[in-house]
Amino acid sequence: MPSLTLAVSLLVSLLVLLTPAWASGVVPVQVRGDGIDAPLAAPGDPARGRAIVADRQQGLCLLCHSAPIAEERFQGNLAPSLAGAGTRYTQAQLRLRVVDIRRVHPDSLMPAFHSTDGLTRVGTTWQGRPVLSPQQVEDVVAWLTTLR
Repeated sequence: MPSLTLAVSLLVSLLVLLTPAWASGVVPVQVRGDGIDAPLAAPGDPARGRAIVADRQQGLCLLCHSAPIAEERFQGNLAPSLAGAGTRYTQAQLRLRVVDIRRVHPDSLMPAFHSTDGLTRVGTTWQGRPVLSPQQVEDVVAWLTTLR
């Protein structure tokens, strides 16, 4: 049986090595300049994006940012306001900032919402997992582009 155990172990190791990035929830992205042109998923839904930004358990955006979401109290002031984000940035630029702000501002305190590369202080439950799914990124970007 030791050879069967070894074979199974090798097979499992090989499958882990060959598992594509999207299986962990992270889809590969191609950064061009200061943006990501290609959507990560289906077109985003601005209403779902707004809900993600407002959700203090999911996006946590309002912990640092303020946004034109009047019903949400106690909005942050540590980061720029999200009001007008669709005027200040293109859709590609917004997508990169949500996916991994470190590509634009390496010293940013904002977390990488759709990256697991180079993260060192990650809670056990989040290790190897992105904060937002590809569809959630697109939803947030869709809402941010409406902020003009």
